[in-house]
Amino acid sequence: MNIKPLADRVLIEPAEAEQKTASGIIIPDTAKEKPQRGKVVAVGAGTKDHEMTVKVGDQVLYGKYSGTEIEYDGTKYMIMKESDIYAII
Repeated sequence: MNIKPLADRVLIEPAEAEQKTASGIIIPDTAKEKPQRGKVVAVGAGTKDHEMTVKVGDQVLYGKYSGTEIEYDGTKYMIMKESDIYAII
């Protein structure tokens, strides 16, 4: 990975949007919700006041409107502050 987040930032590869509901109904592309979970791909070094808790490979939950979407080598990523991450799953 050539992207190295700075300070307390985290680079996340979002999970795929659900294709169908639990009952088997197929969700059309226009109705799919933005995923709120993903895999941590890269982590910044933290700051002198804040040590990073997440590490590469963690599966995390984050806010619906958190972070910034970027695309690198044809893959979409989210970059956000660690404080925007709600939980490690």
